[in-house]
Amino acid sequence: MKNIRSILFWSIISAAFIGPGTVTTAAKAGSSFGLDLLWALTFSILGTVVLQEAAARLSIVSGKNIGEILSSGKDRKWGQLILIFLSVAFGCAAYQAGNMLGAVAGLNLFTDVSVRVGTVVIFVIGFSLLWTSNFKLITSLLGAIVAIMGFAFIYTALKSDVSALEFTSKAVIPSFPGDSDLLLIGLIGTTIVPYNIFLGNGIKHGQELRQMRIGLIIAIIIGGIISMSIMVVGTQVSGEFSFVNLAETLRSKGGSFIGSMFGLGLAAAGLSSSITSPLAAAITAKSTFNDSRNLWDEKTIRFKSVWISVMLIGLVMGLSGLKVIPVIIAAQAINGLLLPVIACYLLIIVNRTDLMGAFKNGIWLNLISLFIIGICFFVGTNNIFGALSKIAGDPRINNLVQLKLVIAVIGVAIMAWVIIKKNGAKTLTK
Repeated sequence: MKNIRSILFWSIISAAFIGPGTVTTAAKAGSSFGLDLLWALTFSILGTVVLQEAAARLSIVSGKNIGEILSSGKDRKWGQLILIFLSVAFGCAAYQAGNMLGAVAGLNLFTDVSVRVGTVVIFVIGFSLLWTSNFKLITSLLGAIVAIMGFAFIYTALKSDVSALEFTSKAVIPSFPGDSDLLLIGLIGTTIVPYNIFLGNGIKHGQELRQMRIGLIIAIIIGGIISMSIMVVGTQVSGEFSFVNLAETLRSKGGSFIGSMFGLGLAAAGLSSSITSPLAAAITAKSTFNDSRNLWDEKTIRFKSVWISVMLIGLVMGLSGLKVIPVIIAAQAINGLLLPVIACYLLIIVNRTDLMGAFKNGIWLNLISLFIIGICFFVGTNNIFGALSKIAGDPRINNLVQLKLVIAVIGVAIMAWVIIKKNGAKTLTK
Protein backbone atom coordinates (compact mmCIF):
# COMPACT_ATOMS: atom_id res chain seq x y z
CA MET A 1 0.00 0.00 0.00
CA LYS A 2 2.89 2.36 0.83
CA ASN A 3 4.42 1.69 -2.59
CA ILE A 4 1.14 2.53 -4.34
CA ARG A 5 0.88 5.78 -2.40
CA SER A 6 4.49 6.52 -3.27
CA ILE A 7 3.82 5.98 -6.99
CA LEU A 8 0.79 8.28 -6.82
CA PHE A 9 2.81 10.90 -4.96
CA TRP A 10 5.70 10.87 -7.42
CA SER A 11 3.31 11.03 -10.34
CA ILE A 12 3.64 14.79 -9.77
CA ILE A 13 6.97 14.47 -11.64
CA SER A 14 5.59 12.49 -14.57
CA ALA A 15 2.48 14.70 -14.67
CA ALA A 16 4.72 17.76 -14.79
CA PHE A 17 6.49 16.54 -17.93
CA ILE A 18 3.36 15.02 -19.54
CA GLY A 19 1.96 18.42 -20.35
CA PRO A 20 1.39 20.41 -23.54
CA GLY A 21 5.16 20.55 -24.05
CA THR A 22 5.55 16.78 -24.27
CA VAL A 23 2.39 16.33 -26.32
CA THR A 24 3.50 19.00 -28.79
CA THR A 25 7.19 18.10 -29.01
CA ALA A 26 6.81 14.31 -29.11
CA ALA A 27 3.88 14.34 -31.53
CA LYS A 28 5.59 16.91 -33.77
CA ALA A 29 8.76 14.77 -33.76
CA GLY A 30 6.72 11.73 -34.79
CA SER A 31 4.87 13.67 -37.47
CA SER A 32 8.07 15.16 -38.95
CA PHE A 33 10.62 12.35 -38.52
CA GLY A 34 8.68 9.17 -37.75
CA LEU A 35 10.38 7.28 -34.91
CA ASP A 36 13.90 8.48 -35.74
CA LEU A 37 14.04 10.53 -32.52
CA LEU A 38 12.54 7.85 -30.27
CA TRP A 39 16.00 7.10 -28.84
CA ALA A 40 16.02 10.63 -27.36
CA LEU A 41 13.04 9.66 -25.18
CA THR A 42 14.77 6.46 -24.05
CA PHE A 43 17.79 8.53 -23.04
CA SER A 44 15.59 11.15 -21.38
CA ILE A 45 13.71 8.57 -19.29
CA LEU A 46 17.03 7.17 -18.02
CA GLY A 47 18.27 10.69 -17.33
CA THR A 48 15.09 11.61 -15.46
CA VAL A 49 15.31 8.54 -13.23
CA VAL A 50 18.98 9.14 -12.39
CA LEU A 51 18.73 12.89 -11.73
CA GLN A 52 15.39 12.80 -9.89
CA GLU A 53 16.57 9.92 -7.67
CA ALA A 54 19.72 11.87 -6.84
CA ALA A 55 17.71 15.00 -6.00
CA ALA A 56 15.24 13.10 -3.79
CA ARG A 57 18.06 11.10 -2.13
CA LEU A 58 19.86 14.36 -1.35
CA SER A 59 16.76 15.67 0.40
CA ILE A 60 16.15 12.47 2.39
CA VAL A 61 19.75 11.87 3.50
CA SER A 62 20.98 15.42 4.14
CA GLY A 63 17.68 16.98 5.18
CA LYS A 64 18.56 19.87 2.87
CA ASN A 65 17.53 20.88 -0.61
CA ILE A 66 19.55 22.23 -3.52
CA GLY A 67 18.70 25.86 -2.82
CA GLU A 68 19.82 25.65 0.82
CA ILE A 69 23.12 24.06 -0.17
CA LEU A 70 23.85 26.48 -2.98
CA SER A 71 23.05 29.54 -0.86
CA SER A 72 25.07 28.44 2.18
CA GLY A 73 28.60 28.79 0.75
CA LYS A 74 30.94 31.77 0.65
CA ASP A 75 29.43 32.88 -2.67
CA ARG A 76 25.92 32.80 -1.24
CA LYS A 77 24.51 35.87 -2.99
CA TRP A 78 25.86 34.85 -6.38
CA GLY A 79 24.53 31.34 -5.86
CA GLN A 80 21.09 32.63 -5.01
CA LEU A 81 20.98 34.91 -8.05
CA ILE A 82 22.21 32.19 -10.43
CA LEU A 83 19.71 29.63 -9.09
CA ILE A 84 16.73 31.96 -9.30
CA PHE A 85 17.79 33.25 -12.73
CA LEU A 86 18.16 29.76 -14.19
CA SER A 87 15.22 27.97 -12.59
CA VAL A 88 12.69 30.77 -12.35
CA ALA A 89 13.41 33.48 -14.90
CA PHE A 90 14.21 31.07 -17.73
CA GLY A 91 12.96 27.64 -16.72
CA CYS A 92 9.59 28.02 -15.05
CA ALA A 93 8.61 31.24 -16.81
CA ALA A 94 9.50 29.82 -20.24
CA TYR A 95 7.36 26.75 -19.60
CA GLN A 96 4.42 28.66 -18.17
CA ALA A 97 3.55 30.42 -21.41
CA GLY A 98 3.38 27.10 -23.27
CA ASN A 99 1.46 25.45 -20.42
CA MET A 100 -1.35 27.97 -20.46
CA LEU A 101 -1.51 28.23 -24.25
CA GLY A 102 -1.57 24.43 -24.46
CA ALA A 103 -4.42 24.24 -21.96
CA VAL A 104 -6.41 26.72 -24.02
CA ALA A 105 -5.66 24.73 -27.19
CA GLY A 106 -7.17 21.70 -25.46
CA LEU A 107 -10.28 23.67 -24.53
CA ASN A 108 -10.63 24.82 -28.14
CA LEU A 109 -10.90 21.20 -29.30
CA PHE A 110 -14.29 20.80 -27.64
CA THR A 111 -15.49 24.36 -26.94
CA ASP A 112 -15.70 27.65 -28.86
CA VAL A 113 -14.02 29.66 -26.11
CA SER A 114 -11.66 32.34 -27.40
CA VAL A 115 -7.94 32.17 -26.62
CA ARG A 116 -8.09 35.23 -24.35
CA VAL A 117 -11.11 34.03 -22.38
CA GLY A 118 -9.64 30.53 -22.10
CA THR A 119 -6.32 31.92 -20.86
CA VAL A 120 -8.10 33.89 -18.13
CA VAL A 121 -10.12 30.79 -17.11
CA ILE A 122 -6.94 28.66 -16.82
CA PHE A 123 -5.26 31.44 -14.85
CA VAL A 124 -8.14 31.73 -12.38
CA ILE A 125 -8.38 27.95 -11.80
CA GLY A 126 -4.61 27.55 -11.36
CA PHE A 127 -4.42 30.61 -9.11
CA SER A 128 -7.23 29.31 -6.91
CA LEU A 129 -5.65 25.86 -6.48
CA LEU A 130 -2.25 27.30 -5.62
CA TRP A 131 -3.70 29.86 -3.21
CA THR A 132 -5.20 27.10 -1.06
CA SER A 133 -1.68 25.60 -0.58
CA ASN A 134 -3.35 22.17 -0.58
CA PHE A 135 -0.50 20.38 -2.35
CA LYS A 136 -1.84 16.89 -1.52
CA LEU A 137 -4.98 17.74 -3.49
CA ILE A 138 -2.79 18.99 -6.33
CA THR A 139 -0.66 15.81 -6.45
CA SER A 140 -3.79 13.63 -6.48
CA LEU A 141 -5.24 15.73 -9.30
CA LEU A 142 -2.03 15.42 -11.32
CA GLY A 143 -1.97 11.64 -10.98
CA ALA A 144 -5.49 11.42 -12.36
CA ILE A 145 -4.59 13.68 -15.29
CA VAL A 146 -1.61 11.50 -16.24
CA ALA A 147 -3.92 8.48 -16.28
CA ILE A 148 -6.43 10.24 -18.56
CA MET A 149 -3.81 11.44 -21.03
CA GLY A 150 -1.95 8.14 -20.90
CA PHE A 151 -4.92 5.95 -21.67
CA ALA A 152 -5.80 7.81 -24.86
CA PHE A 153 -2.30 7.76 -26.31
CA ILE A 154 -1.23 4.27 -25.20
CA TYR A 155 -4.47 2.76 -26.53
CA THR A 156 -4.10 4.53 -29.89
CA ALA A 157 -0.38 3.71 -30.16
CA LEU A 158 -1.09 0.01 -29.64
CA LYS A 159 -3.50 0.14 -32.59
CA SER A 160 -0.89 1.62 -34.95
CA ASP A 161 1.00 -0.48 -37.51
CA VAL A 162 4.44 0.16 -35.94
CA SER A 163 6.14 -3.21 -35.44
CA ALA A 164 7.83 -4.20 -32.19
CA LEU A 165 11.14 -4.65 -34.02
CA GLU A 166 11.02 -1.16 -35.53
CA PHE A 167 10.01 0.38 -32.21
CA THR A 168 12.84 -1.36 -30.32
CA SER A 169 15.53 -0.49 -32.86
CA LYS A 170 14.49 3.17 -33.04
CA ALA A 171 14.39 3.34 -29.23
CA VAL A 172 18.05 2.35 -28.82
CA ILE A 173 19.85 3.43 -32.02
CA PRO A 174 20.61 7.19 -32.15
CA SER A 175 19.98 9.12 -35.36
CA PHE A 176 20.18 12.82 -36.20
CA PRO A 177 17.93 13.60 -39.18
CA GLY A 178 18.39 16.98 -40.82
CA ASP A 179 16.64 19.98 -39.23
CA SER A 180 15.77 17.96 -36.12
CA ASP A 181 18.05 19.90 -33.74
CA LEU A 182 15.31 21.97 -32.08
CA LEU A 183 12.98 19.00 -31.60
CA LEU A 184 15.83 16.81 -30.33
CA ILE A 185 16.86 19.21 -27.58
CA GLY A 186 13.16 19.87 -26.94
CA LEU A 187 12.45 16.17 -26.31
CA ILE A 188 15.20 16.12 -23.70
CA GLY A 189 14.12 19.42 -22.16
CA THR A 190 10.47 18.41 -21.91
CA THR A 191 11.29 15.07 -20.20
CA ILE A 192 14.30 15.79 -17.97
CA VAL A 193 12.59 19.02 -16.92
CA PRO A 194 15.17 21.17 -15.07
CA TYR A 195 12.64 22.69 -12.67
CA ASN A 196 11.36 19.20 -11.82
CA ILE A 197 14.72 18.53 -10.17
CA PHE A 198 14.00 21.37 -7.75
CA LEU A 199 10.39 20.27 -7.37
CA GLY A 200 11.32 16.66 -6.50
CA ASN A 201 14.08 17.88 -4.21
CA GLY A 202 11.98 20.48 -2.42
CA ILE A 203 8.55 18.91 -1.80
CA LYS A 204 8.02 17.21 1.55
CA HIS A 205 7.17 13.52 1.27
CA GLY A 206 8.46 11.84 4.47
CA GLN A 207 9.49 8.68 2.62
CA GLU A 208 12.36 6.26 3.15
CA LEU A 209 14.94 5.71 0.42
CA ARG A 210 13.57 2.36 -0.78
CA GLN A 211 9.99 3.60 -0.84
CA MET A 212 11.03 6.75 -2.68
CA ARG A 213 12.99 4.83 -5.31
CA ILE A 214 10.17 2.39 -6.08
CA GLY A 215 7.54 5.11 -6.40
CA LEU A 216 9.76 7.50 -8.33
CA ILE A 217 11.12 4.98 -10.85
CA ILE A 218 7.73 3.44 -11.63
CA ALA A 219 6.05 6.85 -11.98
CA ILE A 220 8.77 8.08 -14.37
CA ILE A 221 8.68 4.90 -16.47
CA ILE A 222 4.90 5.23 -16.82
CA GLY A 223 5.38 8.84 -17.91
CA GLY A 224 8.04 7.71 -20.39
CA ILE A 225 5.74 5.09 -21.90
CA ILE A 226 3.12 7.80 -22.40
CA SER A 227 5.68 10.07 -24.08
CA MET A 228 6.73 7.30 -26.45
CA SER A 229 3.09 6.53 -27.22
CA ILE A 230 2.55 10.20 -28.10
CA MET A 231 5.40 10.03 -30.62
CA VAL A 232 3.98 6.83 -32.15
CA VAL A 233 0.57 8.50 -32.53
CA GLY A 234 2.32 11.53 -34.05
CA THR A 235 3.65 9.33 -36.87
CA GLN A 236 0.04 8.69 -37.90
CA VAL A 237 -0.85 12.39 -38.31
CA SER A 238 -1.69 13.35 -41.89
CA GLY A 239 -0.85 16.77 -43.32
CA GLU A 240 0.63 19.66 -41.39
CA PHE A 241 0.97 19.05 -37.67
CA SER A 242 -1.66 20.72 -35.47
CA PHE A 243 -3.67 19.84 -32.38
CA VAL A 244 -6.76 19.53 -34.56
CA ASN A 245 -5.06 16.98 -36.85
CA LEU A 246 -3.66 15.13 -33.84
CA ALA A 247 -7.13 14.92 -32.30
CA GLU A 248 -8.52 13.68 -35.62
CA THR A 249 -5.86 10.97 -35.74
CA LEU A 250 -6.81 9.81 -32.25
CA ARG A 251 -10.46 9.86 -33.21
CA SER A 252 -9.95 7.88 -36.42
CA LYS A 253 -7.67 5.29 -34.81
CA GLY A 254 -9.23 4.96 -31.38
CA GLY A 255 -12.81 6.16 -31.75
CA SER A 256 -14.72 9.33 -30.95
CA PHE A 257 -14.41 8.78 -27.20
CA ILE A 258 -10.60 8.69 -27.40
CA GLY A 259 -10.60 11.83 -29.56
CA SER A 260 -12.74 13.64 -27.00
CA MET A 261 -10.48 12.48 -24.18
CA PHE A 262 -7.52 14.09 -25.91
CA GLY A 263 -9.08 17.56 -25.86
CA LEU A 264 -10.03 17.19 -22.20
CA GLY A 265 -6.67 15.63 -21.33
CA LEU A 266 -4.67 18.35 -23.12
CA ALA A 267 -6.60 21.05 -21.28
CA ALA A 268 -6.14 19.23 -17.96
CA ALA A 269 -2.45 18.55 -18.62
CA GLY A 270 -1.92 22.22 -19.46
CA LEU A 271 -3.67 23.17 -16.25
CA SER A 272 -1.59 20.71 -14.20
CA SER A 273 1.66 22.00 -15.70
CA SER A 274 0.41 25.56 -15.13
CA ILE A 275 0.30 24.64 -11.45
CA THR A 276 3.58 22.74 -11.12
CA SER A 277 5.71 25.33 -12.94
CA PRO A 278 4.85 28.26 -10.61
CA LEU A 279 4.93 25.89 -7.62
CA ALA A 280 8.45 24.72 -8.55
CA ALA A 281 9.56 28.35 -8.87
CA ALA A 282 8.21 29.19 -5.42
CA ILE A 283 9.75 26.07 -3.85
CA THR A 284 13.11 26.97 -5.40
CA ALA A 285 12.91 30.50 -4.01
CA LYS A 286 11.90 29.18 -0.59
CA SER A 287 14.78 26.71 -0.48
CA THR A 288 17.21 29.45 -1.50
CA PHE A 289 16.16 32.32 0.77
CA ASN A 290 14.40 30.67 3.73
CA ASP A 291 15.87 30.93 7.23
CA SER A 292 14.97 30.05 10.82
CA ARG A 293 12.21 32.68 10.87
CA ASN A 294 10.21 30.77 8.21
CA LEU A 295 9.57 33.94 6.24
CA TRP A 296 9.07 31.77 3.14
CA ASP A 297 6.42 29.40 4.48
CA GLU A 298 3.88 28.20 1.87
CA LYS A 299 1.22 30.54 3.23
CA THR A 300 3.39 33.68 3.34
CA ILE A 301 3.13 36.48 0.80
CA ARG A 302 6.80 35.99 -0.18
CA PHE A 303 6.23 32.38 -1.24
CA LYS A 304 2.99 33.27 -2.99
CA SER A 305 4.50 36.30 -4.75
CA VAL A 306 6.87 34.01 -6.69
CA TRP A 307 4.22 31.69 -8.10
CA ILE A 308 1.90 34.64 -8.71
CA SER A 309 4.65 36.28 -10.81
CA VAL A 310 5.11 33.14 -12.93
CA MET A 311 1.33 32.81 -13.33
CA LEU A 312 1.14 36.44 -14.48
CA ILE A 313 3.90 35.85 -17.05
CA GLY A 314 1.84 33.01 -18.49
CA LEU A 315 -1.28 35.18 -18.49
CA VAL A 316 0.43 38.03 -20.35
CA MET A 317 1.98 35.66 -22.89
CA GLY A 318 -1.37 33.92 -23.38
CA LEU A 319 -3.12 37.23 -24.05
CA SER A 320 -0.39 38.42 -26.43
CA GLY A 321 -1.61 36.39 -29.40
CA LEU A 322 1.52 34.25 -29.84
CA LYS A 323 1.18 30.97 -31.76
CA VAL A 324 1.01 28.04 -29.36
CA ILE A 325 3.12 25.34 -31.07
CA PRO A 326 6.27 27.45 -31.77
CA VAL A 327 6.13 28.87 -28.24
CA ILE A 328 5.89 25.42 -26.65
CA ILE A 329 8.72 23.89 -28.70
CA ALA A 330 10.99 26.90 -28.06
CA ALA A 331 10.34 26.65 -24.29
CA GLN A 332 11.37 22.98 -24.24
CA ALA A 333 14.55 23.77 -26.20
CA ILE A 334 15.52 26.59 -23.82
CA ASN A 335 15.21 24.28 -20.84
CA GLY A 336 17.12 21.55 -22.66
CA LEU A 337 20.06 23.94 -22.95
CA LEU A 338 19.83 24.84 -19.24
CA LEU A 339 19.77 21.20 -18.17
CA PRO A 340 23.55 20.47 -18.21
CA VAL A 341 24.21 23.40 -15.86
CA ILE A 342 21.75 22.17 -13.23
CA ALA A 343 22.71 18.50 -13.72
CA CYS A 344 26.41 19.33 -13.21
CA TYR A 345 25.77 21.08 -9.92
CA LEU A 346 23.51 18.28 -8.67
CA LEU A 347 26.19 15.70 -9.49
CA ILE A 348 28.80 17.64 -7.54
CA ILE A 349 26.74 17.92 -4.36
CA VAL A 350 25.51 14.28 -4.31
CA ASN A 351 29.20 13.31 -4.22
CA ARG A 352 29.89 15.35 -1.08
CA THR A 353 30.70 13.11 1.85
CA ASP A 354 29.79 15.80 4.40
CA LEU A 355 26.24 15.88 3.00
CA MET A 356 25.61 12.32 1.85
CA GLY A 357 27.94 10.14 3.93
CA ALA A 358 27.62 6.52 2.87
CA PHE A 359 24.73 7.44 0.53
CA LYS A 360 26.78 9.57 -1.86
CA ASN A 361 27.06 8.49 -5.48
CA GLY A 362 29.02 5.33 -6.22
CA ILE A 363 31.11 4.58 -9.29
CA TRP A 364 28.24 3.34 -11.45
CA LEU A 365 25.92 6.22 -10.66
CA ASN A 366 28.72 8.66 -11.38
CA LEU A 367 29.55 7.01 -14.70
CA ILE A 368 25.88 6.97 -15.74
CA SER A 369 25.46 10.60 -14.64
CA LEU A 370 28.54 11.68 -16.59
CA PHE A 371 27.21 9.83 -19.64
CA ILE A 372 23.90 11.70 -19.35
CA ILE A 373 25.67 15.04 -18.97
CA GLY A 374 27.91 14.19 -21.94
CA ILE A 375 24.91 13.52 -24.18
CA CYS A 376 23.29 16.76 -22.99
CA PHE A 377 26.50 18.64 -23.82
CA PHE A 378 26.60 17.05 -27.28
CA VAL A 379 22.95 17.70 -28.09
CA GLY A 380 23.19 21.26 -26.78
CA THR A 381 26.34 21.86 -28.83
CA ASN A 382 24.62 20.32 -31.84
CA ASN A 383 21.77 22.79 -31.42
CA ILE A 384 24.16 25.75 -31.16
CA PHE A 385 26.13 24.65 -34.24
CA GLY A 386 22.87 24.28 -36.16
CA ALA A 387 21.92 27.86 -35.29
CA LEU A 388 25.38 29.15 -36.27
CA SER A 389 25.15 27.22 -39.54
CA LYS A 390 21.88 28.95 -40.43
CA ILE A 391 23.19 32.38 -39.42
CA ALA A 392 26.36 31.97 -41.49
CA GLY A 393 24.54 30.27 -44.35
CA ASP A 394 27.17 27.51 -44.36
CA PRO A 395 25.83 23.95 -43.81
CA ARG A 396 29.39 22.68 -43.27
CA ILE A 397 29.43 24.23 -39.79
CA ASN A 398 26.66 21.89 -38.63
CA ASN A 399 28.53 18.86 -40.02
CA LEU A 400 31.51 19.18 -37.65
CA VAL A 401 30.51 16.08 -35.69
CA GLN A 402 34.04 15.43 -34.43
CA LEU A 403 34.29 18.91 -32.94
CA LYS A 404 30.92 18.49 -31.21
CA LEU A 405 32.10 15.20 -29.70
CA VAL A 406 35.35 16.82 -28.54
CA ILE A 407 33.40 19.60 -26.79
CA ALA A 408 31.13 17.02 -25.10
CA VAL A 409 34.14 14.95 -23.97
CA ILE A 410 35.87 18.06 -22.62
CA GLY A 411 32.71 18.98 -20.69
CA VAL A 412 32.52 15.53 -19.11
CA ALA A 413 36.25 15.54 -18.33
CA ILE A 414 35.94 18.89 -16.55
CA MET A 415 33.01 17.54 -14.51
CA ALA A 416 34.97 14.42 -13.52
CA TRP A 417 37.94 16.58 -12.54
CA VAL A 418 35.77 18.85 -10.38
CA ILE A 419 34.21 15.86 -8.60
CA ILE A 420 37.62 14.29 -7.92
CA LYS A 421 39.12 17.60 -6.77
CA LYS A 422 36.29 18.29 -4.35
CA ASN A 423 35.76 14.76 -3.05
CA GLY A 424 38.99 12.81 -3.58
CA ALA A 425 40.16 10.41 -6.29
CA LYS A 426 38.29 7.47 -4.76
CA THR A 427 34.95 9.05 -5.71
CA LEU A 428 35.14 7.87 -9.31
CA THR A 429 37.08 4.68 -8.69
CA LYS A 430 35.48 3.11 -5.65
